[in-house]
Amino acid sequence: MLDADFFRRWMAATAASVDREAEHLTALDSPIGDADHGSNLQRGFRAVTAALEKEAPGTPGAVLTLAGRQLISTVGGASGPLYGTLLRRTGKALGDAPEVGAEQLAAALREGVDGVMALGGAAPGDKTMIDALAPAVDALADGFAAARTAAEEGAVATTPLQARKGRASYLGERSIGHQDPGATSSALLIAALEEAAEG
Repeated sequence: MLDADFFRRWMAATAASVDREAEHLTALDSPIGDADHGSNLQRGFRAVTAALEKEAPGTPGAVLTLAGRQLISTVGGASGPLYGTLLRRTGKALGDAPEVGAEQLAAALREGVDGVMALGGAAPGDKTMIDALAPAVDALADGFAAARTAAEEGAVATTPLQARKGRASYLGERSIGHQDPGATSSALLIAALEEAAEG
């Protein structure tokens, strides 16, 4: 079973991963976006880490709801509302349970991903974070390692796609050949689940 400590570790592992990869995320964002994806997420997840240290919510749902709220209030551009919606919707779906199972997490994450799709109007194949998140949620039934692999493969698979949503879509065919930064950062979020499970 996964308790609030697990979810705090998940957010901390994500923050550390975003810190490490911030320059890479911004480099990916440079040709097809505003060249600020890494720095924006870095600021957001640092705020999440600080808020969780200060408040220490006692349930998995409360951890994610607080994290989502922080991202919405501190991250500019589209990524704040999208990541914030993902975590808040997932947290809300987990409810007030003190511990949740992997199946509950997968179902809640699916609700979070549905929320992101509704907010951004994106579907799989549109060259967005959904291309990493949707396959990861499908693979979660087989464990965190499988979800991580699915997310990473989904992110890489955005490279040959033409963007149909977001800032990159304005470039039309020129968006082809670039890996999507949102899918890449989403893969970091999913990979951090495996790190959190290892303790």
